[in-house]
Amino acid sequence: MLMMAAPCRMLLIGAYAPPADGGLTLGTFANSRETMLGNAARLPVLLHDVEWDVHPGAPASPGFWPVEMREEFAIAGVNRLPVVRQEAASGRWDALVLLGGGDPGFLEAREIAHRHRVVVTACAHAQMHAASLLGRRFTILDVSENHNLRMADLVQLYRMEDRCASIRNLEFPLPRAAHEGRINVQQEAERHARGEPSAMLEVAVTEAVAAIEEDGADCFILGCSAAYWLQAPLQQRLAEIGWDVPVLEGYGAAVAQAKMLVGLGVDASGLAFPADPPRRTRRRKLP
Repeated sequence: MLMMAAPCRMLLIGAYAPPADGGLTLGTFANSRETMLGNAARLPVLLHDVEWDVHPGAPASPGFWPVEMREEFAIAGVNRLPVVRQEAASGRWDALVLLGGGDPGFLEAREIAHRHRVVVTACAHAQMHAASLLGRRFTILDVSENHNLRMADLVQLYRMEDRCASIRNLEFPLPRAAHEGRINVQQEAERHARGEPSAMLEVAVTEAVAAIEEDGADCFILGCSAAYWLQAPLQQRLAEIGWDVPVLEGYGAAVAQAKMLVGLGVDASGLAFPADPPRRTRRRKLP
């Protein structure tokens, strides 16, 4: 008799949990788990056969959110690792999906989780690999100058320099004190949700077309998770003007990648993420 495989057990972990009175609505974790995800409408198809939950993430360090600077990504990554360690060791999950477009703590989380044979995926990493399956070169559409540099760091870290056509700055930053008085990505997301015109969407269309015509891009990924709401309207707008080009976002890509790895029965290479101490050692490593 054919045995049915058990459902994948997956925990989605926020990059950080902002204070309730901090004024940030994108990426905050309240109410039901479905409303915790900014693009939840896209995820039910991917999650319908998954036993899943959402962890809000570690509390944000005072003064270091929303995360945009390299220092802040480092702090968010370190803060998230105890959550990863606890959940990976719990035996409750087959996969941990790290939310947040800048992948804070991703490689360290994989090292921790491999000890327990738990898959870990993250949004930028998953998008870049998915984009590499869809075309030759992708462009990253991102929210601000400083966040762009985090994405550039990840392109190099993930060895995607030959696959990344460009990073295009939309310059609708996160709602931070440093950007007070400027139109930010949260305001644009709220305008779009109300059915109002979005200047950010218009800029995204313009920059996407420029990336196609000038940079050689044939696929798009979105940088900051606060901009993932752009996926569907940008895809539609590009199709309307004749561009048959995929637009990805990180939550869907990371969930799909986690399901694939769990289905394959693998999580990570023990040579890339060795035990402490390693069972075997190598005399030579090539970069």
